[in-house]
Amino acid sequence: MTIKDLKPTHVWNAFYELTQIPRPSGHTETVAKFLVDFAKQQGAEAHIDEGGNVVIRVAATPGYENRQMVVLQGHMDMVPQKTDDSKHDFLTDPITTIIDGDWVHADRTTLGADDGMGIAFGMAILSDKSIEHGPLEMLFTRDEETGMYGAFELKEDELQSKLMINIDSETEGEITIGCAGGMDINATLEYQEEQTVADGVTAFRISVGNLLGGHSGLEIHLSRANANKLMARVLYALINHTDALLSSWSGGNMRNAIPRTSEAVIIIPNENKDDVIRIVKEYADIIRHEYKDIEKEPVELKAEEVTLPSTLVPEAIGVNLISAALAAQDGVMRYIPTMPEVVETSCNFAIVNIGGGKASFCLLARSANNTMKDYFCASLTSCFNMAGMKVVLSGGYSGWDPNTSSPFVALMKDVYQKMYGAEPKVLVVHAGLECGIFGPKYPDMDMASVGPTLLSPHTPSERCHIPSVERSFNYICAILKAIPEV
Repeated sequence: MTIKDLKPTHVWNAFYELTQIPRPSGHTETVAKFLVDFAKQQGAEAHIDEGGNVVIRVAATPGYENRQMVVLQGHMDMVPQKTDDSKHDFLTDPITTIIDGDWVHADRTTLGADDGMGIAFGMAILSDKSIEHGPLEMLFTRDEETGMYGAFELKEDELQSKLMINIDSETEGEITIGCAGGMDINATLEYQEEQTVADGVTAFRISVGNLLGGHSGLEIHLSRANANKLMARVLYALINHTDALLSSWSGGNMRNAIPRTSEAVIIIPNENKDDVIRIVKEYADIIRHEYKDIEKEPVELKAEEVTLPSTLVPEAIGVNLISAALAAQDGVMRYIPTMPEVVETSCNFAIVNIGGGKASFCLLARSANNTMKDYFCASLTSCFNMAGMKVVLSGGYSGWDPNTSSPFVALMKDVYQKMYGAEPKVLVVHAGLECGIFGPKYPDMDMASVGPTLLSPHTPSERCHIPSVERSFNYICAILKAIPEV
């Protein structure tokens, strides 16, 4: 059995087509053209706007011409994450899917159901002519995962709808009506490399791995290990107890994914080789104990001798960079006081790159409270400034304020209750959704977000719950049928 044999057939066949098109963030041109061609083949109007987004307009089915227009929205790009032993090339290779009981996952890579399922739902509605609906728009944005660039570049007059169903939530039976805002924190420093003195020294590669990682919004509250923060902790101990000098350090590759691996090369006096091995082993035991009830597998922390690099980071600069990385806040900072089960403010120490005369840290701060977000960004800026780094804040977006009296959400709740005999959960999430950007552009638009159940998005463990796909798709079709007249 393959995913093309699963039901609803139109959805899973569409998702299969998407798995065959490489579409990591920053590379959505091919999938955008595919979607425009697909929509035109189904008799719909479609184009790619100036921001690289796909906009599709679908005529109402007979008898539904007077219904209010609705826009279905998702994003085209996927997070490219893979296990250390995977040879997958996200720029050229299709995603290999595996059915495991009630779940679909990929072969050691992210699955791309975030947000391939949102796109597949739209494609299925286009291709299944038996679905009854009023006039529709579909908006499939580019590069949501790396900065919501498509949403930012959408023109204020592009959409005509007053109602939006965002299909980028990840738990069936939930209706999301609000989300946190975010800000990218980019700290950089250029330095003059020093030549390594080869006599009497040894180089070690320190590596952290075998971590779960995860979505830096939806899963930040789970207190999973951050590979960059663990590395900062170990490097700080090594420079203080073995006279280690930093040569290079790299970890993480996506701003919104909790980093699973981090690797550094240090240079130490030969007489301290045994101390390096001892300290790394001690910290490996400590970290494994601290995270034994959180991480799925024991955390890997290793030290191995490597060829001596030709250059290193000047000692004072290396100490400052490691100290700043250790001091920078990571994880949950505060929960919403009136909703103590929901994270208000957090940060992900996402990416580290040091070497070749350049150092950079990339962090993603999130908050449902704009003043707390500003405070958190100022705190991190101060931390990196003290290390001599230049800090640029970019990609900022506001949170999506929930409309608790929304008639559209009331309709969605009623439809779910009638279909499944249970109240859907209406909530605000800590993750960022493009609705927060659409709101100021379309202040009269009523929005809500739904979707099938996904686990561990932004990691190679990403998986999609098969029964929830059918329930969610049927639910969205029922909503479209229930939309009132203008």
